[in-house]
Amino acid sequence: MAPPEDARDAGQRSRARMAIRNRRVANFSIRSEQGAWVTAKAVRRVLGILEDWQYRPDGDGVREIVTFLVRAAVADGGRRVSIHVADEDSMALVTVLSHCAGAPDDDALLRSIAEVSSVRSCGTDAAPDGRRVWALFDAGPVTSQRRAAGAVPGL
Repeated sequence: MAPPEDARDAGQRSRARMAIRNRRVANFSIRSEQGAWVTAKAVRRVLGILEDWQYRPDGDGVREIVTFLVRAAVADGGRRVSIHVADEDSMALVTVLSHCAGAPDDDALLRSIAEVSSVRSCGTDAAPDGRRVWALFDAGPVTSQRRAAGAVPGL
């Protein structure tokens, strides 16, 4: 699973649409005006998605990662945030889009996300449609249900 990349078009830099293929994907939006509930809702939904996919994620780690990502997007000032979740090989990718142009790069945010023990990679990019922040992390062990169903290669 590769993180989002920029594309070159006629010599101008433009952001490529995020494309995730051949793996499970889920996405949802939350209105930013919902205040403190935005982060709690996002954490609950991401944990639910990973559990539906038969992972046993580290709840505290996922909570910390999603909180960093969502708070950054909400701070950008957009009316909503979009959250995208994908998985591959026991790794999860969570990407959050702020839908608000002009968000600054934030190296401190990336350092904070990278310090979470389960994070393997993280990044950010900005474009006219808003800032996109993402983290790739261990989704946790697969449940015995998924292992028994043969849904995990090599197990």
